[in-house]
Amino acid sequence: MPVAVPLLVAVTAQILCQIFKVVAYSIRDHRFSPHYFTTAGGMPSSHSAFVTALTVSVGIARGFDSELFAVAFVFSAIVIYDAYRLRGHVETQAEVLNRLQRHLPAEEREKLSEMVGHSVREIVAGIAVGIAFAVAVNAAFVAAGLG
Repeated sequence: MPVAVPLLVAVTAQILCQIFKVVAYSIRDHRFSPHYFTTAGGMPSSHSAFVTALTVSVGIARGFDSELFAVAFVFSAIVIYDAYRLRGHVETQAEVLNRLQRHLPAEEREKLSEMVGHSVREIVAGIAVGIAFAVAVNAAFVAAGLG
């Protein structure tokens, strides 16, 4: 299997999740909403999909008992934890600050993004996407005789 496959799988999983968000939120909003391509929150968690796809691809390519898989797994756990806990708190603070700003004159208000963190459901969906995509792409490489 080419060395760049885990990176290609991870980046593609992230991009596909962001495209999904644009489509899903555009349908929900009844208008094309391309800004969702660069948002950090929402369904599914592209951060979780990205690191999970990378980790699973490394496990398939190098072995789930390799040091490289262990490093990727720890990296994934940190990113996923951060997406849930830390950015979840940032999201809550943005919601509170936006409510408090209603007491300010309109010219002094600055709307903060409240779509920053992820729910457990969004993270689980991202992990599922990452696993499924990594397994499918790696299987395709093996089937094509490239793995």
